[in-house]
Amino acid sequence: MSIELDTGVRRSVLPGGLRVVTEHVAGMRSATVGLWVGVGSRDEQPAVAGAAHYLEHLLFKGTAQRAATQIAEEMDAVGGELNAFTSKEHTCFYAQVLDVDLPLAIDLVTDVVFEARCADADVDTERSVVLEEIAMRDDDPEDLLHEVFQETIFAGHPLARPVLGTEESIRGLDPAALRAFYRDSYQPPKMVLAVAGNVDHDDIVRRVRKSPAVGADTAADAVATDPAPPRSGVAQLSTSGQLVLRTDETEQAHLLLGTRALHRHDERRFALSVLNAALGGGMSSRLFQEIRERRGLAYQVYSAMGCYADTGLFSIYAGCQPERLGEVTGVLRTTLTDVATGGLTEVEIVRAKGQLRGGLVLGLEDTASRMVRLGKNELNYGRYYSVDDTVARIDEVTVGDVAEIAATLLREVQAVAVVGPYSHVDELPDEVHEVMA
Repeated sequence: MSIELDTGVRRSVLPGGLRVVTEHVAGMRSATVGLWVGVGSRDEQPAVAGAAHYLEHLLFKGTAQRAATQIAEEMDAVGGELNAFTSKEHTCFYAQVLDVDLPLAIDLVTDVVFEARCADADVDTERSVVLEEIAMRDDDPEDLLHEVFQETIFAGHPLARPVLGTEESIRGLDPAALRAFYRDSYQPPKMVLAVAGNVDHDDIVRRVRKSPAVGADTAADAVATDPAPPRSGVAQLSTSGQLVLRTDETEQAHLLLGTRALHRHDERRFALSVLNAALGGGMSSRLFQEIRERRGLAYQVYSAMGCYADTGLFSIYAGCQPERLGEVTGVLRTTLTDVATGGLTEVEIVRAKGQLRGGLVLGLEDTASRMVRLGKNELNYGRYYSVDDTVARIDEVTVGDVAEIAATLLREVQAVAVVGPYSHVDELPDEVHEVMA
């Protein structure tokens, strides 16, 4: 039985606990299918750090039905895209194809996820690829900075673990440990099949039920299993601040500072979204205007927010010439203090809301974005939030709501990370040390 969640959006739960959520988009010639697994880097034990992302690579190396080359050839033959991504809380395997090729996409994605061989030789081959990806991240100062910052601000919490793992952990992962992680984590109650485009819900459910890869978990006589509930809880985190330097002979100094913020079940997250957009979300934002347009101190400056199941973060990034790092940090601190004590103007709030509304709607112009929205809503909240729902919540945010959340979050900087040409933290400008005072 399926439930209609919104116009064109339907949901079914199969006997084994796999959820199927679809959105029919009239007029689209494409379709995107994504099989989401509610497992990410925060679910790993230290001995298997990086396993979730490692599996993202490994599962494409061959199944009981297809060799790796056959998987690639079948998708290339229809001009589609087959890929995957891993985050701290989930992994997604997806395929984007023409609507007429949706049966193939469903077959390929379910085969890869449920029937992967995880052979010893493939584990060794992909080990080198993952190590290259870690090296590539470390060669990008901004990517490295974000990793160092999250390790610092979430120290002692599973969210501090890097999605890619570490060079040491990846070298130490053996095939048996990876297969055990795969077997324990990739269970239908933890999964969501999200499909968007010119699709028919009942047809997709029928195909998934008949899929040899999904197997008995979807059979009509299977024992009914409830889906796993959305993550929740309250994180236990230290409040002490920390300044971390990663020495790198870069042309620029890269700075990231911020604080822990709201989890995704906190109703104030909509006010935080407006604050983020107005403070550092675009060219008209206060930080961009103060640091780049008025003073020309940096080419790139922005704020960002992340909401996880039990905590979140709010951060500000700036990249500048090393000799300007002190001045940039001083302006950042002054701006944050001004907003924490005086809030934002009504004009800034209205403009930020418009930016959020436009970005939300324009971001759903393709089936891949709609698939991601379906999958994340189901995994993160156990329900579907329509675009109208979200826009309404944004519109309800008041100047006072934003001022309240700014006063709560912007008065204290809990972590600062710097990547740049400094050999010791004592070489950093005084303003960097003082920003947490």
